[in-house]
Amino acid sequence: MIEITQGASPLVLGLPHTGTDVPPDIWDCLNETGRALADTDWHIHDLYAGLAGEVTTVRTPIHRYVIDVNRDPAGVSLYPGQNTTTLVPLTDFDGLPIWRDGMEPDETETARRREAYHAPYHAALAAELERVKALHGFAILYDCHSIRGDIPFLFEGRLPDFSIGTNMGATCDPAIEALTVAHCAAAEGYTSVLNGRFKGGWTTRHYGRPAEGLHAIQMELAQATYCQESPPWTYLPERADNLRAHLTQILTDLKNWRPSA
Repeated sequence: MIEITQGASPLVLGLPHTGTDVPPDIWDCLNETGRALADTDWHIHDLYAGLAGEVTTVRTPIHRYVIDVNRDPAGVSLYPGQNTTTLVPLTDFDGLPIWRDGMEPDETETARRREAYHAPYHAALAAELERVKALHGFAILYDCHSIRGDIPFLFEGRLPDFSIGTNMGATCDPAIEALTVAHCAAAEGYTSVLNGRFKGGWTTRHYGRPAEGLHAIQMELAQATYCQESPPWTYLPERADNLRAHLTQILTDLKNWRPSA
């Protein structure tokens, strides 16, 4: 169920939201809004494919409406006081219900999905981070995300093209944050922000323990940088190729980064 490509470098890419698989019993519970699967991180696994050699990737094909593997399994909110979606989302990013009336998942069903889909993804991700850490003495998790640039329910105004999240610098070595920020700032024609609306999801915050040699950074891309931000979410090769050139620079530098002596 979990798709893993193993590389020998210290860099691991997390792909938590690119999947569109929904088991039939859960599909039957979704309403028309939910079945649109609008909150997918469309094409992200294709966008990042082949950008840097010897990079490990960990991907779940399960859609975030089944369970969101980038949420705290205990259900604690990442952004208290702000609109967000939950471990098993009840609404989409526009605040619209995604389940048929009376078919919303209860605590028992949430626990079942947590065991069936959330736990295996993180078991695989943790194992790969430990594997590359054993090779190099450290590991870097780069968590790959994308989202529509205009979602009033979640944030005001237009989201920058690159949203870098390190939980205010807590999840990685400052040099990792700095090189990523520098590349994004130098990308002509693109906008960027560090620890803006998205400061890193549960994955980044959970695994980012730089004192233990585990570094984590989240990249949230505005989808208009590489695809259509509305159905059918068409991949736009010219835009994507321009973006891929910048992402290649970021991943190459991260792959080659080493802790200071």
